[in-house]
Order: sequence, then structure tokens, then C-alpha cells
Amino acid sequence: MVQKDIIIERLKKEGWKRKFTACEPRLSEAVKIYKDAGFEVHLEPLRGGDDKKDILSSEMSTRNNCTGCFIGCENSYRIIFTRPSRNRPAQDDLF
Repeated sequence: MVQKDIIIERLKKEGWKRKFTACEPRLSEAVKIYKDAGFEVHLEPLRGGDDKKDILSSEMSTRNNCTGCFIGCENSYRIIFTRPSRNRPAQDDLF
């Protein structure tokens, strides 16, 4: 298991849910929307550490996605994770 897989598993155990991978300007837009909706947001780099190729290939192969659009600009992308805010006010009956 590569380091990135370990990080993602830890985040899931902490209640984070993986949403999608994005770069700017969609990244900032998504973060704002999730925060406005009452979620905490955590961003993970798509690549990192010494085993960058392994992380990228592991990241994409587990999701059956092509990696072509990430090659050469991997450092611009972030994986978006969210979880309900711990300071979120009680929901009303409409939701």
C-alpha cells in the first residue's frame, strides 16, 4: 500500500468523504460551495512524497480513470474531502 492510500484510509476513518479531484478555478468554487453548505473541507495533493508515480497511478487505477489530463500538471490538482461541520447548527425540519 502506498503512502497516499494510507492517508486516504485514515481520512475515511476520521469521517471524511472523498468527493472529486479538481484544479483552479473549479477547486476554489467547490470549496466555497461545500463550506457554504455547512461542510468542513480537506484538500489532499494528488501527488506527494518520493513515490509520485506510484501515487498517481494508484490514485487513478483504483477509480478506473485515465491519467492523461493530470500528466505534467499533477501538482495543480487536489482531492476534495468533506465531512459535516462539527460546529454546524441543528438542521430544521425542512432538511
